[in-house]
Amino acid sequence: MSIPAPTVYVVDDDVSFLTAVARLLRAGGYAVKLYSSADAFVKDPPPEPVGCVIVDLHMPGMDGMELQEVLARSSSPLPVIFLTGHGDIATSVHAMRKGAEDFLTKPVNREKLFEAVQRALVRNALQRAAGARDRELRALYETLTPREREVMTHVVAGRLNKQIAADIDAAERTVKAHRASIMAKLRVQSVADLVRLSQSLGL
Repeated sequence: MSIPAPTVYVVDDDVSFLTAVARLLRAGGYAVKLYSSADAFVKDPPPEPVGCVIVDLHMPGMDGMELQEVLARSSSPLPVIFLTGHGDIATSVHAMRKGAEDFLTKPVNREKLFEAVQRALVRNALQRAAGARDRELRALYETLTPREREVMTHVVAGRLNKQIAADIDAAERTVKAHRASIMAKLRVQSVADLVRLSQSLGL
């Protein structure tokens, strides 16, 4: 399935600003979708988390910080750039600690806006790649039998075949067969690779 082109989602209750920033971003080659409120964004979220969100801080209803929290709780959060006319240092620090890509003030410098958007899009691409890798690893792990998972736990703990055989009450050759099957199914070449994979899966 093809991945859609990244989109910059702009959320602001100022219609004239939406029009201006959309024109600016489209002139820079970006696909843009506009929302007049954070509530509208939540009600009609992007079908695919590909891109980033530029959001105002103060809006009627849900504000920008609340939208950032909603996005952070999603399975594939879009990076957030704050662009506001009413920012302060304390708020910007809080937003950045919560994971915002940048905190810009209106009127925004074109180069600074484009730099922030590009960073956010790169971040989103890396997050999606990591997510895809995690899903692939999980799918491979699911192919292991319960016994193979048990053996894998002992292997990553550094146990020798003889020790594992004694622990699970099996023949050493059986343990060797399980190890070979585990390595083949998980597509790893060494115990070190198996340990790293286990850590990635949170096992």
